[in-house]
Amino acid sequence: MTKIIHSYWAYIVLIFIIAAVVNAAMGLISKKEFKAKDLRISLFALITAHIQLIFGFIAYYTSAYYETMRILGMGEVMKNSELRKPLIEHPLLILIAIALITIGFSKHKKKTTDAEKFKAIFVYYAIALILILAVIPWSLWFSNL
Repeated sequence: MTKIIHSYWAYIVLIFIIAAVVNAAMGLISKKEFKAKDLRISLFALITAHIQLIFGFIAYYTSAYYETMRILGMGEVMKNSELRKPLIEHPLLILIAIALITIGFSKHKKKTTDAEKFKAIFVYYAIALILILAVIPWSLWFSNL
């Protein structure tokens, strides 16, 4: 059940992160004023990403993959690319991506100009989006549709 929630919630997370990146880029390019709407878009991306992280932790520790890692050991997992991706690469890069989103949101609050706020959101959220897109298990994802 948690894996299903984790898979479907990911769509919501991606929508909000993409919206935050596009909104920040548009705000930066058009030199808009950073308003409450802009704050909310980036905040919702942050919140949905953190909720996804919680779902991910639960799915990770209750998965058959995790039990396999406990049985085989880390050395064997690292040698096997089919196990390494879901057990090491995906969780690690997602953690880094969510940390970047958190840092970007925190940094934007300390900026004094609207352009600096949009730039902080854009840079950190865009890098996080690239990392997330790189480690989504696309074959599994599309099989859930």
